Amino acid sequence: MEKDYVATDLSSYDNSWYHPGRGALVRSLWFLFNALFLINPLNPSSGIKVRLLRLFGARIARGVVIKPGVNVKYPWNLEVGAHSWIGEKVWLDSLAPIKIGAHCCLSQGVVIMTGNHNYKQPTFDLLVKEVVLEDGVWLGAGSMLAPGTCCRSHSVLSLLSVASGELEAYSVYRGNPALKVRERCAKN
Repeated sequence: MEKDYVATDLSSYDNSWYHPGRGALVRSLWFLFNALFLINPLNPSSGIKVRLLRLFGARIARGVVIKPGVNVKYPWNLEVGAHSWIGEKVWLDSLAPIKIGAHCCLSQGVVIMTGNHNYKQPTFDLLVKEVVLEDGVWLGAGSMLAPGTCCRSHSVLSLLSVASGELEAYSVYRGNPALKVRERCAKN
């Protein structure tokens, strides 16, 4: 049986339909401030990072902790609930909205992607989808979320796992692709 394969032709790539939400000057200023104050590990001040993100349009509640080395693509597409933690070297690729609830923990090296490409098209079209973390979600160190992922209330994605789709509330997921391994139960 013969198969039809799609040959990628990047010379035809066109994402002109995508608008990042701010003009070139604001984006350029953000890239500079992001490099100097968020990505730069020499700035340990969570307060400065929060104020800077808010200045560029992020909606960040009180008590949020942002560790060194965090990288945020477009802060105007970021929302973070109260008392959430964003660990060292987290990458928030916010081409589309990223909504993080209250009391969430994003451990070191977490990657949240909102963009991807359609490998089935020769033009390698850009695809963007929102990512949502409801209250109490914990993403383990080095874990990754694909575009369009929704982590329901208090779900857990364990160390180095990769998730897409929906993670059920109060459930623990592990692996690549992440599979549910148990319920997240409170200790009595």
